[in-house]
Amino acid sequence: MTSTIKVNNVQNQCGQNIINENSNTITIGASGDTIALASGASQTGFGRTGTVDWQTGSIKTTTFSASDGEGYFVDTSSGAVTANLPAGSAGAIVAFADYAKTFDSNALLVSPNGSDKIRGENAPASLTAEGQSTTLVFVDSTQGWIDVIDSTAALTGNPNLVATGGTVSTTGNCKIHTFTGPGTFTVSNTSTTAANNIVSYLVLAGGGGGGGSIGSTGAGGASGAGAGGFREIKSPTTPYTASPLDGYSTSPNRVTVTVQAYPITVGAGGTAGPGSASPNIPGNNGANGSTSTFSTISSAGGGGGKAGPCGSQVGEPGGSGGGASAGSPNCRVGGSGNTPPVTPPQGQNGGAAAGQPNFTGAGGGGAGGTGTNAGPTTGGPFAGGAGVATSITGSPVTRAAGGFGKDNNDNTAGPNRSANTGDGGPGANGNPGTNNPGGNGGSGIVVIRYKFQ
Repeated sequence: MTSTIKVNNVQNQCGQNIINENSNTITIGASGDTIALASGASQTGFGRTGTVDWQTGSIKTTTFSASDGEGYFVDTSSGAVTANLPAGSAGAIVAFADYAKTFDSNALLVSPNGSDKIRGENAPASLTAEGQSTTLVFVDSTQGWIDVIDSTAALTGNPNLVATGGTVSTTGNCKIHTFTGPGTFTVSNTSTTAANNIVSYLVLAGGGGGGGSIGSTGAGGASGAGAGGFREIKSPTTPYTASPLDGYSTSPNRVTVTVQAYPITVGAGGTAGPGSASPNIPGNNGANGSTSTFSTISSAGGGGGKAGPCGSQVGEPGGSGGGASAGSPNCRVGGSGNTPPVTPPQGQNGGAAAGQPNFTGAGGGGAGGTGTNAGPTTGGPFAGGAGVATSITGSPVTRAAGGFGKDNNDNTAGPNRSANTGDGGPGANGNPGTNNPGGNGGSGIVVIRYKFQ
């Protein structure tokens, strides 16, 4: 048996409506009343409670669009992820949480819809702390989305470029990322000022290895190696003193970064010719340096030095060319620099070598000058081409010098070049019956600089 009670109004003892029905609209309570649920009771059908419905069955690993009222677990272990916010309306709510605790290495980029703002800025915001989670509520058109709950730090819209990778330093308003070995330059947020997304950079390849001496063929010097290719642009928004090879005026040299990961390759220096009693001339030549890369920019390794004496070999082409070695009775030309060609040139030619009677080796080319020619008489060592200086790292440093070639006056090995200089290795000299190795080339370096505030 069922019972039905039909009323339009329920009043308290003072005659005030507690529940009132009028034209299918039910009003509970009077103005100023507080409606409370009993302890342990729950409600349904009365709208949001200030929280989100967490989407536990759909872990986000790639770019996605968020919906009002939902929370998302985001896994950035394989790379940065972008979350596009819904169109802002007062009271809209979304939330995000770091699923794999990798926001510190690969950020979550939160992008506002259209003209909406995050904390008053019409710019994306980055979540970059390990294990971070945040809840955003859209308030109004002035401030837009505001983070009302954040497990680590306040979330703000960032109008500047944000990136990670390499060894990071700061000078003035600029961040500097230095890569002395392979790595990844990861951009998690671009600047709202387009010019600030054109980064300054130095991409320097490894220098070639110097030539070794062949003791069984008599006295004489091997040639020096060429320096690694040197390419630089200085963005007008990052003030510093650039090298004479600043290529900003040539537009294909410019790199405008976007939100993505950029693999960085840092070229190794070339291995020197070992020096040997064996007359195996090619086996005692120095190896070329290796290429360095950033985005669309590649710098070629320096040309290796040639064995001596009696090598009678033309110089090896490369970023800067290696010097030639002389042998009876021929003269040889130096290796071509700026190979492959770019503008401005990434390096210079190696020096030429004359023939008898002293079988000398020429200097390798440098970024700032050609290698010294080796004459038929003593007078060496024959200098490598000059390097060039840039202050992209905050203070002036000269890199990419060519290796010197040797005459026949001493019996010495070529010293190795320092790491991350891109310098070409020097050649060795050997007296009859002795042999010496050349010097290894210096490895390259990649430096990226940009305005961050």
